[in-house]
Amino acid sequence: MTDSPRIHLGSVLRASSDDAHAQGALDDLQYEQGGEKLTLRFAQPAPFEVSVNALGGHELYLQGSFEPVVVMECARCLRDVAVPLDLTLGTLMRHDPSADAPYLEEAESGEEVLVFGSPELDLSAYLAETTLLAAPLSVLHDEACKGLCQVCGHDLNEGPCAHMAQVPVEEIDDALGAPEGSLHAKQNPFAALADLKVPEE
Repeated sequence: MTDSPRIHLGSVLRASSDDAHAQGALDDLQYEQGGEKLTLRFAQPAPFEVSVNALGGHELYLQGSFEPVVVMECARCLRDVAVPLDLTLGTLMRHDPSADAPYLEEAESGEEVLVFGSPELDLSAYLAETTLLAAPLSVLHDEACKGLCQVCGHDLNEGPCAHMAQVPVEEIDDALGAPEGSLHAKQNPFAALADLKVPEE
């Protein structure tokens, strides 16, 4: 098992005719975003394979594959959902000795370039961004997921809770996963106006 996806590029930087390879499997991906340390969880070891070859000057090209099964939360009930991805890797690279950490920048052509400083390149941030861009924005563990009670947080897939018994459930709101017409639904701010009477002049 590999703790982090690293590739050694010393020989490629010294001799433009060489190339470098790395492969392994990741239990998760540790990366930073906005100064905060985050973790991408995988349902099983995620295999990766990359190779880098020189293009001339300070430019290189990375290609390979990454096959993570990302663990995401159901948008309604927050249960874990395994989302398999099959990613084809490919990006331009540029060596800049002044770069403290690898980062992506947009070239004049509009293509992203992976800029790095250390010859021992940690690909965690690159693989994390590639995975996040390919993953769906939201998932459901089941199309018929009933969501959570808006009052007590009970998982409605496991059966009704005390709040559901107070008002009959009419239908499930697809956007919120909450029963309309019950305490699970959002309160209508204009509902109370129906009970107001206009004083007679």
